[in-house]
Amino acid sequence: MSSFEHRESQNPKHSTDQHPTINTQTVILGAGPGGLQLAASLQSSGRDYLVLDAAAAAGDFFRHYPRHRKLLSINKIHTGCDDPETNLRWDWNSLVPEPGSPMFSDHSEEYFPDADALVSYLRDFAEHHKLQVTYGVRITCIERRGGGFALTSAQGHLYLCERLVVATGVSKPHSPKIPGIELAECYSKMSVDAADFAGQRVLIMGKGNSGFETADHLTPTTSLIHIVSPTPVKLAWKTHYVRHLRAINNNFLDTYQLKSQNAILDAAVRSIDKTAEGKFRVELAYYHADSEVEPIEYDRVLVCTGFLFDVSIFADNCKPQLTECGRLPAQTCEWESVNVPGLFFAGTLTQARDYRKAASPFVHGFRYNSIALNRVLEHRYHGQAWPSTELSDDPNAMSTATLDRLNSSSAIWQLFGFMCDVIAIEPDHKSLRYFKDVPRDYVLEGRLRARACFLVTLEFGEMQPDPFRVDRKPHPQTAADSSLLHPVVRHYEHGKLVGECHLLEELFAEWTKTETHHVPLRRFFEVELTDFRQSTGGKSGTRKSRKTTGPVDRPTVV
Repeated sequence: MSSFEHRESQNPKHSTDQHPTINTQTVILGAGPGGLQLAASLQSSGRDYLVLDAAAAAGDFFRHYPRHRKLLSINKIHTGCDDPETNLRWDWNSLVPEPGSPMFSDHSEEYFPDADALVSYLRDFAEHHKLQVTYGVRITCIERRGGGFALTSAQGHLYLCERLVVATGVSKPHSPKIPGIELAECYSKMSVDAADFAGQRVLIMGKGNSGFETADHLTPTTSLIHIVSPTPVKLAWKTHYVRHLRAINNNFLDTYQLKSQNAILDAAVRSIDKTAEGKFRVELAYYHADSEVEPIEYDRVLVCTGFLFDVSIFADNCKPQLTECGRLPAQTCEWESVNVPGLFFAGTLTQARDYRKAASPFVHGFRYNSIALNRVLEHRYHGQAWPSTELSDDPNAMSTATLDRLNSSSAIWQLFGFMCDVIAIEPDHKSLRYFKDVPRDYVLEGRLRARACFLVTLEFGEMQPDPFRVDRKPHPQTAADSSLLHPVVRHYEHGKLVGECHLLEELFAEWTKTETHHVPLRRFFEVELTDFRQSTGGKSGTRKSRKTTGPVDRPTVV
């Protein structure tokens, strides 16, 4: 008997009531990858939970999207590395496994796999771990009840929980407020048969991957394609943000720059009207063109402007506040709603905390957020400390441990600048604790309760105008000028930055060199510990952040 069946059988209403009430500690709404990763973590912790999903099986979103079925997430099987954690740096679809767990590579060997392979994998993962998921449950209302939540399903079932984790993703198509927008076709409903567009003039609204994915698909059959939005194209290879335009979808750029009848327009769509001949007259207000306004006729207008979080099922007493962009729920550093206590978020919704920076919109990013969220819940509700190990206060041992993690961790690799490792100085100033995969804001906002600590991250430096022509300074004393991914170790005391060390970037992203990496980091730890213990006596508020540009008798410190 499953734990869910046990909860039902213990409720006397089930023997007489057509619409039973189900009680559980934590409800996870959504059986996508974020919800499944959290469910696996809760199950490993021995907690009471239940996953609810409206579909008939896990991962249903990917049964429909992307519309043209090619995933943006890479599946690199041959890495030359034997370490399972390190290999997750290039496996962007697997959930973080336990020994024996299925891996995405069991379902596809393609570098850019078909979305159906992800659907198959997620269902395999849920079944393998025997996760407590109830399918076919469409929740129509969520309301606050007492200190917890009440969820009502379309079937009339009532689910009561102390905590609610919403992992439904961004499921509502975003429709710009433009006169005549109802005449356009939405990405979620448009035809994916290129023959339906043969010989037609097509306007695509939106310069994200869905817009370019659509344009690439239609280029062979249409007579003309224009892609429009007010902002210029942003290329992932330049911004390092994987949700910006990816190379797999950018063939269309050639057709524009090489004058093949297509164009990319930086313009606002002011209105869409239908002509007597059945065409669509679109008024465009150009940017970078002295405010020129031009009407252009098209046969089709496609809206590929993304999705947003749907708050329609929340009652007024627990409706979560949204971020400024209006697409995501506003969250604390613990992925909790800023205005509804006990309401948490998992999956792609967690990108609100590193919006348009790191990889939280994707499986290879938010899988670590789900694991960290479980640790947050363990600490807040069950008194379990964040897992850590003891570390010698010897600077050489500290440098070795830190570099080992920098060369193997997949979490701080994928969530660069957002997820970190922490070396906390214990109150006796002599012993240390090493914490892995902690959200940086969680530490800086005092949730880890570390009086003094070192934060270890991987970060990109200043963006270069041309990412394929980077001026490098390959010297340890200029490591802070590294533009590519490189280690950064910062020393904080009571939330105040007092020291910062950059290690030089490396072609193979392997920070193993004695003189270039180990020695500067060891010296940094040595200087910082000495200053902390001697010049301040372990007291806060008396030190100033050092802002030097190169080593004097210390490593590179900024």
